[in-house]
Amino acid sequence: MTDLGAVTELLGREPRGQFEVVVRDGAGKPVVIRNAPLLDDGTPMPTRYWLVGKQAKRAVDRLEAEGGCREAEATVAPDQLRAAHQRYAAERDRALPADWVGPRPRGGVGGARRGVKCLHAHYAWYLAGGDDPVGRWVDQRLASQQLSSRQWAGSGGQAQKGGGQVGGQPGRQAAGQAGVGAGT
Repeated sequence: MTDLGAVTELLGREPRGQFEVVVRDGAGKPVVIRNAPLLDDGTPMPTRYWLVGKQAKRAVDRLEAEGGCREAEATVAPDQLRAAHQRYAAERDRALPADWVGPRPRGGVGGARRGVKCLHAHYAWYLAGGDDPVGRWVDQRLASQQLSSRQWAGSGGQAQKGGGQVGGQPGRQAAGQAGVGAGT
């Protein structure tokens, strides 16, 4: 199955913008995608990193349902959280076309201007190598519940980072259609 097909299945709908798979599980299936900062129609896409892997998403769903956003926000130092939002926004903004004059994505991780809006977005960025104290907190919480990236990384032990293919053509960076919506 192509990356586009796999991500469409994981999202439950056709994606609406360009993406690349940046973290895969031990079987090579997408766990995290990196979205272009604009959808195909030019709509701003604030969520740069999106957690799409089924097992990882379910684990973070449970953590959020247990009040994880409030707990993470109370645990992570405000200056560290603010700096993470700034780093995320800067990375996303660097990916905008140089000549772009339309609306721009706003906010930091998951589009939030402050605080913790979505553990999925923080964890996705962390798994993709981002310096995210909330993502690190999520990983530690999941590890304390005997859940971690190793659980959904399959026999590989660690989630595999890297792109895939475009339109079924091996050897090119993964680029497909990315989705937009609430949460992951």
